[in-house]
Amino acid sequence: MLSTSSRGSISRCTRLLSKKLAISFSTSTSTFAARRQEGRPRDEHEDKWNYNRSSLFNSSLTTEDPSTFKLVTANDLERSTHPPRGVKMLVRDFIEDSLYNPNYGYFSKQATIFDWDERPVDFSAIRDSVEFDAVVTKRYAAYEVERQLWHTPTELFKPWYGEAIAQCLVSEYLLKYFPYEDFSIYEIGAGNGTLAMNILDFLRQHYPSVYDRTRYTIIEISDNLVQKQKQKLRRSHPGVQVVHKSIFHWDTREPAPCFFLAMEVVDNFAHDVIRYDLDTLQPYQGYVTIDSKGEFDTMYTQLSDPLITSFLELRQTLGHPLSISPLFRTMPFLRRLYRNLPFAANLSKEEYIPTRLLSLIRTLRNHFPRHRLLLSDFSNLLDTIPGVNSPVVQTRVQNTTVACETLLVHQGAFDIFFPTNFEQLRDMYEHVLSQPSTRFATQNSPPRVISDPSDPIPDRATPLAPSVQSIALGADFFFSSHQSLLNRRTPLDGISSASGLPVGERMSSVFKHAEFLETYADLSRTILRNGENPMLDFYKNVKFLF
Repeated sequence: MLSTSSRGSISRCTRLLSKKLAISFSTSTSTFAARRQEGRPRDEHEDKWNYNRSSLFNSSLTTEDPSTFKLVTANDLERSTHPPRGVKMLVRDFIEDSLYNPNYGYFSKQATIFDWDERPVDFSAIRDSVEFDAVVTKRYAAYEVERQLWHTPTELFKPWYGEAIAQCLVSEYLLKYFPYEDFSIYEIGAGNGTLAMNILDFLRQHYPSVYDRTRYTIIEISDNLVQKQKQKLRRSHPGVQVVHKSIFHWDTREPAPCFFLAMEVVDNFAHDVIRYDLDTLQPYQGYVTIDSKGEFDTMYTQLSDPLITSFLELRQTLGHPLSISPLFRTMPFLRRLYRNLPFAANLSKEEYIPTRLLSLIRTLRNHFPRHRLLLSDFSNLLDTIPGVNSPVVQTRVQNTTVACETLLVHQGAFDIFFPTNFEQLRDMYEHVLSQPSTRFATQNSPPRVISDPSDPIPDRATPLAPSVQSIALGADFFFSSHQSLLNRRTPLDGISSASGLPVGERMSSVFKHAEFLETYADLSRTILRNGENPMLDFYKNVKFLF
């Protein structure tokens, strides 16, 4: 078998940000085939790691055996004050440690979210999009050089963007739950707290009776942002609760109907890396190794991680295609032909799979059983590193954004963010929600069905569930055709809609950025003098799931 190996030095990667640091080499299958024909025994070490070592490498580059490195997770490193050495970890743990470690993570120490001043921009006074870009650039310049700075639509178009989100949520709330239920909103990754501020200001001004019933909870992993959110929001909206916790550590069940916001958040969710053996099409899971000198490497082993296994099984159930060419999948002789080419790789190209996104959906299913999800993020990105569904890895140097071509970068100094396939996310989300209630020993463990008669019946009283008997008649009792329920989820027993009919929740849909805003935003507020509307024209690579 042959291998692909990527190596990079921490110091070199910091200095040479725009240069490629990953070096890939392969050896042909004949090398290992000859050994088998000669009857030469393969020692245990070679057999275990032959996917990760190339005979073209100079062996003097490293004398350490990565199989002896300690296996760690991002949770294990939370108390570390410096990036670890002499360890190996799954790629998702390397990404989480790089971004979220409390002591040296990117979001803990480096990142700053661009924030307008308190006055909203007077879009009607701006001539065109060129002048709007100049206004944004000027305000960027007011920040210190070398800050890791980025902007979001919430900040650029406040308060109008946040008011569009508020209008979407309150419309659904008034239709289904008012006045019987409180208006409960959860937001993860709330940044500066601007979106929460805009939503609550809008409700207080336009829907005061709804505002009085509103419960707003922010779940935030960054200690710095927790303090900023509390300082910004509690002056105007003292009822806001800010919980300093990772959503992946959430353990409180919310039985009431609620709305769950994830705006520009899941792009920074950690992914795992898999590659397929081109002989057998078996998946291999990727690790990042860090030796005692701080040198990075990647290696691949046979699939064993429960979370990766669950994701791949779910993808197979949903019929989503593999990252391998259909010709290679269906014609083994083409794979054999390719494998006999000089320097042909034994593994497929790297594929980044959103395993932490699956963890989020599990959390929503088990702890927020009556939630409605509103999620927005990038659907595609430029300047990504090599691979399928690969991320952008970038930093800012002298006020200039510099993109890298490798994931193996100094922890905490670089932003790592991914595109999201919204159509596949919708399928995965709806499928998981349709399954029996499950619980997990840990977020990484496989699901286990709980045969608990009290679950999923909500453990609370609600005027919208006067009896269970009507539900027992069947979800299509009031309809002449079952087709009318095809876009609805199966209702939870004992739960009716505001109309009294057990029709279940509407299934989620995917919207382009402009489609969503044309439905819910007051677009007259963001029109420039020449008729352009940057709130519609910007962020064309963003989509919504709702």
